[in-house]
Amino acid sequence: MPLNYTIPMDYTRQKVKITVIGCGRWGSFQAWYADQLGHKVTLYGLPGDITYEQLVMTRKNEYLTLPKRVEITTDLVRAVKTADVVMVSVPSQAFRSVLGELRSKCDMTGKYLVTCMKGIEISTGKRLTEVALEFGLEDWQIAVLAGPGHVQEFVVGNPSCMLFDGYARSTVEKMVELFKSPLIRFYYGTDVIGTEIGAAAKNVMGIVAGVLDGMGLATLKGALMARGSREVARLIKALGGNPLSAYGLCHIGDYETTLFSQHSHNRQWGENYAKGKKYDKLAEGVHTARAMSLLADKHGVDMPITNAVNTMILDKVSPREVMEGLFDRSLKDDI
Repeated sequence: MPLNYTIPMDYTRQKVKITVIGCGRWGSFQAWYADQLGHKVTLYGLPGDITYEQLVMTRKNEYLTLPKRVEITTDLVRAVKTADVVMVSVPSQAFRSVLGELRSKCDMTGKYLVTCMKGIEISTGKRLTEVALEFGLEDWQIAVLAGPGHVQEFVVGNPSCMLFDGYARSTVEKMVELFKSPLIRFYYGTDVIGTEIGAAAKNVMGIVAGVLDGMGLATLKGALMARGSREVARLIKALGGNPLSAYGLCHIGDYETTLFSQHSHNRQWGENYAKGKKYDKLAEGVHTARAMSLLADKHGVDMPITNAVNTMILDKVSPREVMEGLFDRSLKDDI
């Protein structure tokens, strides 16, 4: 039964109109959260989509209850027309399609666009903000939401820390001001490349963590945290970002939520894979492993863990064989 926790507010903020595109777990939470902060919220979903239909009929999903003042619609033009901020929470591989719809049907002049997903476009290897820039949005309009947090924890009042990043400092500061609360402490991101790569990569590490759980090797998660963050840092550096971002909230700061939590879809996907079971919920790390492997190859970056996950998924290699391959690699310095 969805709970109705109320965020205590002890300060005033500018109230704006926010539209959330995507009715899934994270999108519906963003609508719930923005409404709690006093913003005027519209939630957009696709007609016929089961998550949309459930919210329309009951105002509830398995995580939360949306108040009647949150408008739920399938009319994209109506949803975006008066919005000050448009938040997108859809599968990463569908982001380009959403942007195409926005460009053809809506006027995004003067509006902020916030990406709430953690992924890389597999067909191009581009970060999501790079894709957004292709569609005529100016860099100051784009922000990235990243960091640890599960809907199941937030809706019962368990706090966490997250960050906003972007190409313009003024936009980052604006988003933090609009969304800060006693429930989520936001930090200012200063490296959009590192933030996007780190956030996407943690889903790949989540799959590995799940595989370890499924094989009864959870004690290796410490090594995964150390070595996984090292290879992600190498990729961030090769792409022009700050390698230290891999050790911030966007990546290693999100590890508890992804590598250990029972709520993590990526961890659950990996555990089920190791046990020979099917897992139907979205696990972004499956696609991200492929995209990151392509980026690593293109830029000559050594990413053995990521490549092992990609090989396991694409070539149907058994988790045990993958693990043996990682342990048989040549020895090297830790740092």
